[in-house]
Amino acid sequence: MISHRLVALLLGFVPLLGFAHGISEEDRQRMLDGGYLQYVGLGASHMLTGYDHLLFLLGVVFFLTTFKEVAKFVTVFTVGHCITLVFATYFQITWNYYLVDAIIAASVIYKGFDNNGGFQRVFDMQSPNLLGAVFIFGLMHGFGLSTRLQQLPLGDDPTAMLGRILSFNVGVELGQVAALAVMVALLAAWRHRPSFKRFSHAANLALIYAGVYLLFTQLHGYQHDTAPDSFRFPTQEHRHVHEDMNIENTQDDSRNTLR
Repeated sequence: MISHRLVALLLGFVPLLGFAHGISEEDRQRMLDGGYLQYVGLGASHMLTGYDHLLFLLGVVFFLTTFKEVAKFVTVFTVGHCITLVFATYFQITWNYYLVDAIIAASVIYKGFDNNGGFQRVFDMQSPNLLGAVFIFGLMHGFGLSTRLQQLPLGDDPTAMLGRILSFNVGVELGQVAALAVMVALLAAWRHRPSFKRFSHAANLALIYAGVYLLFTQLHGYQHDTAPDSFRFPTQEHRHVHEDMNIENTQDDSRNTLR
């Protein structure tokens, strides 16, 4: 009963996940008016409100007990997302960001499933190499960050553009360090309590549920991008969902092929 309540409590925060990525008009204008520090600040705030990135990181560090282990896995993840964030943005390689975020949601599901011994119980096999998986998902997380950064005015000067990209990346890393410091501290404190063993399964089950919610949210947005007239829901109800998700003006067919 208590574990079910814990899952319900954690899932109470799930509706916030639909807003994990977004570049507002205010942010766009702020980028035009400001300098590199604006990109650092936006990168940090984007990571700290990027619930899909944070949930994946929580899954990665959930059972890590030493600083060396945490540093190793976080470094691999960081290298992965820096590669795609910098290079995909600089060379303007993009894709439909709903599909990229759907893959990121799948990474959250994957980590919760792995943490709960899903590969052993369901497939009767050892988990795939965790470092390799973290690196691959890091590449996808960086690509997700890149698709959003490319919505910002980066300018036409290659040197200035690279400076803005790197500044955004520095902000992302600062936000990640801040979030990880809180996660690791809370997990370290919780790990010494009897409730950790009792509720760790429920906490990772909540990660899976949150990832599933994120996945369907992003696929819903993708369907609006590709087939906005295909829905058959009550008009007012569906419009209210659009307003909540800020979907109304997202249709852009140019994003639907990788380039």
